[in-house]
Amino acid sequence: MPGPDEVKIRPPGRRPFQVQVAALRKQNGATRDERRDGVIPGLGAVSVVVPDGAPVVLDIRLSSYPGGIMAAGTVSAPWRGECRRCGGPVEGMVVAEVRERYAPVGGADRDEEAYPLTGDELDLEPLARDAVLLELPLAPLCADDCRGLCPTCGANLNTDPCDCAAPTDPRWAALDVLRDQGTST
Repeated sequence: MPGPDEVKIRPPGRRPFQVQVAALRKQNGATRDERRDGVIPGLGAVSVVVPDGAPVVLDIRLSSYPGGIMAAGTVSAPWRGECRRCGGPVEGMVVAEVRERYAPVGGADRDEEAYPLTGDELDLEPLARDAVLLELPLAPLCADDCRGLCPTCGANLNTDPCDCAAPTDPRWAALDVLRDQGTST
């Protein structure tokens, strides 16, 4: 597969995830490597998004089999979001392994679990979209040891000291009295 420095910018108006597979379908077992990149708008989850204009890169090996095409490889894209503990900015790169079948639409031997193969053209955008959405982190952290925010004053405990006393739960007040009696003797 091509290296990471070989991403090519495609001309505007061209659908970057469309792949012609007529020659590949003529011979069972034939393979071809493809590297495609383009913008897929609207990729995001609750607090994480692929930034507008950021490329989604698809490195894939296409293999023909009787009745269809197998696509296997990786999909990668940058993401940005908010830390679930402190609310600070966090970013990263999603890399998803993919392996999917494409089969012709209709017919008695229709593969219900395969993506549709219309004529001699594959549309790899739904594959790339699904893979990125499934791999985006649902609750990202800025660091594994993020201390979050103080529940009383709202200070970021990663950067600001906080002298707030831990809140007491009135449901345990009777036990606090017993604890205080044990330490005074």
